[in-house]
Amino acid sequence: MAQEKENEEEKGEGAEEGKVDTLIPGPDYLASGVHIGTQQKTGDMKRFIYQARPDGLYLLNVEIMDARLRIAARFLANYEHSSILVVSAREYGHHPVSTFAEVTGTKSIVGRFIPGTLTNPECDFFTEPSILVLTDPMTDAQALNEAVNAGIPVVALCDTNNSTANIDFIIPTNNKGRKALATVYWLLARELLRERHRRDGGKEEFTFNCGVEDFEAEI
Repeated sequence: MAQEKENEEEKGEGAEEGKVDTLIPGPDYLASGVHIGTQQKTGDMKRFIYQARPDGLYLLNVEIMDARLRIAARFLANYEHSSILVVSAREYGHHPVSTFAEVTGTKSIVGRFIPGTLTNPECDFFTEPSILVLTDPMTDAQALNEAVNAGIPVVALCDTNNSTANIDFIIPTNNKGRKALATVYWLLARELLRERHRRDGGKEEFTFNCGVEDFEAEI
C-alpha cells in the first residue's frame, strides 16, 4: 500500500465542532489529546498539521486522523489475524498494544525489540508477519529497519516530529500520550473487528464490548 492514497481528502480542519461524522465525537477526540503534537514538525508531517498553539505545540488535523483510522482498519482486515504484528517500545503503548492484540487476535511485541526478530531465522524470537504496525517510528526504529529489509509493509502512528521514510501508511496522531494511545488503539481495534464482521456476512448486529478505558495504561 505504498504511498497509500496520500492525497485522499486531506483538506479537513480540526474537528473542534464535530463538522463531519467521525468515529467518536470531535470533543471526545480532543479530550483524549490525540491532536496534540510536539513543538517540532518535520516536512513529512506538515500536511497533517492543523495549526500551532501559542505555546509552540503543533496540532494535528483530527478529521484526517479519523479518515486514516478507517482506511487502516480496512487495510488490516485484508490480512490473517495472526499475520499482523503490532509493536511498541514506548511505555504508554505497552498496554494498548497488548490489549489490541488480545481482542483482535494479532501478535504484539512491547518493550525492547530484539535485533533479528524479523530478519534472522536463527533468532529465538524470529517471526514472519505479513504486516507491521508501529506505535512510533522513532522509538520503534529497529523494527522499522528490519521490516524494510524483509519487505514487510508498515503502518505507523506518526506525531508531528516523525520522519515518515519507509512508512507505507501514516496515521497522524499523538503517539506519546497515555490517553491518546489508548483512544487510537481502541478505535483501530473496534473498526478492524467491525470490518471483519462486515466481510463475514454480518448477519447479527456488530458489538464491541471493550471501552477505551480497557486500553489505557496505568499511570
